[in-house]
Amino acid sequence: MKSTRDDAMEGDLTAMRRYARALARDHHDADDVVQDALVRAIERQQTFQPERSRRRWLLAIVHNVFISGRRRAAAEARRNDSFAETLLAHVEPEQEHRARLTQIAHAFAALTDHHRAVAHLILVEGFSYQEAADVLEIPIGTVMSRLARARAALRAVEQEMPENGQKQTHARLRVVGGQDD
Repeated sequence: MKSTRDDAMEGDLTAMRRYARALARDHHDADDVVQDALVRAIERQQTFQPERSRRRWLLAIVHNVFISGRRRAAAEARRNDSFAETLLAHVEPEQEHRARLTQIAHAFAALTDHHRAVAHLILVEGFSYQEAADVLEIPIGTVMSRLARARAALRAVEQEMPENGQKQTHARLRVVGGQDD
Protein backbone atom coordinates (compact mmCIF):
# COMPACT_ATOMS: atom_id res chain seq x y z
CA MET A 1 0.00 0.00 0.00
CA LYS A 2 1.28 3.44 -0.95
CA SER A 3 2.03 5.96 1.71
CA THR A 4 1.18 9.64 1.56
CA ARG A 5 4.88 10.33 1.06
CA ASP A 6 4.96 8.00 -1.98
CA ASP A 7 1.90 9.74 -3.42
CA ALA A 8 3.54 13.13 -2.91
CA MET A 9 6.76 11.97 -4.60
CA GLU A 10 4.78 10.51 -7.50
CA GLY A 11 2.92 13.81 -7.82
CA ASP A 12 6.22 15.72 -7.82
CA LEU A 13 7.62 13.45 -10.52
CA THR A 14 4.48 13.90 -12.62
CA ALA A 15 4.74 17.68 -12.25
CA MET A 16 8.42 17.56 -13.21
CA ARG A 17 7.59 15.59 -16.36
CA ARG A 18 4.75 17.93 -17.29
CA TYR A 19 6.92 21.00 -16.85
CA ALA A 20 9.87 19.49 -18.73
CA ARG A 21 7.59 18.56 -21.64
CA ALA A 22 6.20 22.09 -21.73
CA LEU A 23 9.73 23.47 -21.89
CA ALA A 24 11.30 20.95 -24.26
CA ARG A 25 8.26 20.25 -26.47
CA ASP A 26 9.61 16.75 -27.00
CA HIS A 27 8.96 13.87 -24.63
CA HIS A 28 12.40 12.27 -25.15
CA ASP A 29 14.22 15.52 -24.41
CA ALA A 30 11.87 16.14 -21.48
CA ASP A 31 12.68 12.73 -20.01
CA ASP A 32 16.39 13.56 -20.25
CA VAL A 33 15.78 16.88 -18.48
CA VAL A 34 13.83 15.14 -15.69
CA GLN A 35 16.52 12.51 -15.27
CA ASP A 36 19.25 15.15 -15.05
CA ALA A 37 17.12 17.18 -12.63
CA LEU A 38 16.59 14.18 -10.37
CA VAL A 39 20.32 13.48 -10.29
CA ARG A 40 20.99 17.13 -9.48
CA ALA A 41 18.31 17.08 -6.75
CA ILE A 42 19.87 14.01 -5.15
CA GLU A 43 23.36 15.52 -5.34
CA ARG A 44 22.14 18.78 -3.78
CA GLN A 45 19.52 17.50 -1.38
CA GLN A 46 21.26 19.32 1.50
CA THR A 47 20.19 22.62 -0.10
CA PHE A 48 16.50 21.75 0.20
CA GLN A 49 14.77 23.70 2.95
CA PRO A 50 11.99 21.52 4.45
CA GLU A 51 9.83 24.55 5.33
CA ARG A 52 9.54 25.34 1.60
CA SER A 53 7.67 23.49 -1.13
CA ARG A 54 9.56 20.46 -2.43
CA ARG A 55 7.66 20.63 -5.72
CA ARG A 56 8.71 24.24 -6.34
CA TRP A 57 12.31 23.31 -5.52
CA LEU A 58 12.21 20.38 -7.97
CA LEU A 59 10.55 22.44 -10.71
CA ALA A 60 13.22 25.12 -10.27
CA ILE A 61 15.84 22.44 -10.80
CA VAL A 62 14.01 21.23 -13.93
CA HIS A 63 13.97 24.80 -15.22
CA ASN A 64 17.68 25.32 -14.52
CA VAL A 65 18.64 22.01 -16.15
CA PHE A 66 16.62 22.92 -19.25
CA ILE A 67 18.13 26.42 -19.50
CA SER A 68 21.65 25.05 -19.00
CA GLY A 69 21.05 22.54 -21.78
CA ARG A 70 19.86 25.31 -24.12
CA ARG A 71 22.93 27.38 -23.32
CA ARG A 72 25.18 24.39 -23.98
CA ALA A 73 23.43 23.75 -27.32
CA ALA A 74 23.78 27.41 -28.32
CA ALA A 75 27.46 27.40 -27.39
CA GLU A 76 27.95 24.22 -29.41
CA ALA A 77 26.23 25.81 -32.41
CA ARG A 78 28.51 28.86 -32.11
CA ARG A 79 31.58 26.60 -31.95
CA ASN A 80 30.35 24.66 -34.99
CA ASP A 81 29.82 27.88 -36.95
CA SER A 82 33.22 29.21 -35.96
CA PHE A 83 34.90 25.93 -36.86
CA ALA A 84 33.10 25.82 -40.21
CA GLU A 85 34.35 29.32 -40.97
CA THR A 86 37.94 28.26 -40.26
CA LEU A 87 37.50 25.40 -42.72
CA LEU A 88 36.60 27.98 -45.37
CA ALA A 89 39.37 30.45 -44.55
CA HIS A 90 41.26 29.72 -47.77
CA VAL A 91 38.25 29.67 -50.09
CA GLU A 92 37.93 32.78 -52.21
CA PRO A 93 34.56 34.56 -51.75
CA GLU A 94 34.04 34.81 -55.49
CA GLN A 95 34.25 31.07 -56.05
CA GLU A 96 30.96 29.83 -57.44
CA HIS A 97 30.77 26.88 -55.07
CA ARG A 98 31.35 28.82 -51.85
CA ALA A 99 27.74 28.41 -50.70
CA ARG A 100 27.90 24.66 -51.28
CA LEU A 101 31.25 24.40 -49.51
CA THR A 102 29.89 26.46 -46.63
CA GLN A 103 27.01 24.01 -46.18
CA ILE A 104 29.38 21.04 -46.27
CA ALA A 105 31.73 22.73 -43.78
CA HIS A 106 28.80 23.39 -41.44
CA ALA A 107 27.68 19.77 -41.81
CA PHE A 108 31.22 18.59 -41.00
CA ALA A 109 31.36 20.86 -37.96
CA ALA A 110 27.98 19.57 -36.78
CA LEU A 111 29.08 15.92 -36.80
CA THR A 112 29.35 14.38 -33.36
CA ASP A 113 32.77 14.66 -31.78
CA HIS A 114 33.45 10.95 -32.38
CA HIS A 115 32.43 11.06 -36.03
CA ARG A 116 34.24 14.34 -36.71
CA ALA A 117 37.47 13.04 -35.14
CA VAL A 118 37.48 9.88 -37.26
CA ALA A 119 36.48 11.76 -40.41
CA HIS A 120 39.21 14.34 -39.89
CA LEU A 121 41.96 11.80 -39.26
CA ILE A 122 41.06 9.69 -42.29
CA LEU A 123 39.63 12.17 -44.78
CA VAL A 124 41.72 15.24 -44.04
CA GLU A 125 44.95 13.89 -42.55
CA GLY A 126 45.00 10.79 -44.76
CA PHE A 127 45.47 8.30 -41.93
CA SER A 128 44.70 4.64 -42.51
CA TYR A 129 41.89 3.05 -40.52
CA GLN A 130 44.49 1.37 -38.29
CA GLU A 131 46.40 4.62 -37.72
CA ALA A 132 43.18 6.41 -36.75
CA ALA A 133 42.24 3.53 -34.45
CA ASP A 134 45.65 3.78 -32.78
CA VAL A 135 45.39 7.55 -32.30
CA LEU A 136 41.87 7.33 -30.88
CA GLU A 137 42.58 4.11 -28.95
CA ILE A 138 39.47 2.40 -30.31
CA PRO A 139 38.94 -0.79 -32.34
CA ILE A 140 39.32 -0.53 -36.11
CA GLY A 141 35.69 -1.67 -36.53
CA THR A 142 34.55 1.33 -34.52
CA VAL A 143 36.63 3.59 -36.76
CA MET A 144 34.99 2.09 -39.85
CA SER A 145 31.51 2.41 -38.37
CA ARG A 146 32.00 6.03 -37.32
CA LEU A 147 33.48 6.93 -40.70
CA ALA A 148 30.53 5.34 -42.50
CA ARG A 149 28.11 7.35 -40.37
CA ALA A 150 30.05 10.57 -40.93
CA ARG A 151 30.09 10.03 -44.68
CA ALA A 152 26.37 9.24 -44.68
CA ALA A 153 25.63 12.45 -42.76
CA LEU A 154 27.71 14.51 -45.18
CA ARG A 155 26.08 12.85 -48.19
CA ALA A 156 22.62 13.52 -46.76
CA VAL A 157 23.43 17.23 -46.62
CA GLU A 158 24.91 17.10 -50.10
CA GLN A 159 21.80 15.43 -51.51
CA GLU A 160 19.59 18.15 -50.05
CA MET A 161 21.56 20.90 -51.80
CA PRO A 162 19.73 22.07 -54.90
CA GLU A 163 21.54 22.41 -58.15
CA ASN A 164 19.58 24.47 -60.64
CA GLY A 165 16.56 24.27 -58.34
CA GLN A 166 16.28 20.46 -58.31
CA LYS A 167 16.77 18.06 -55.42
CA GLN A 168 19.67 15.69 -55.97
CA THR A 169 18.88 12.04 -56.60
CA HIS A 170 22.48 10.86 -56.30
CA ALA A 171 25.42 11.83 -54.13
CA ARG A 172 27.83 14.33 -55.68
CA LEU A 173 30.14 14.44 -52.66
CA ARG A 174 33.17 12.27 -53.23
CA VAL A 175 35.37 11.66 -50.24
CA VAL A 176 39.11 11.40 -50.81
CA GLY A 177 40.88 8.41 -49.33
CA GLY A 178 38.03 5.94 -49.08
CA GLN A 179 35.43 3.89 -50.82
CA ASP A 180 32.42 5.84 -51.99
CA ASP A 181 30.04 2.92 -52.39
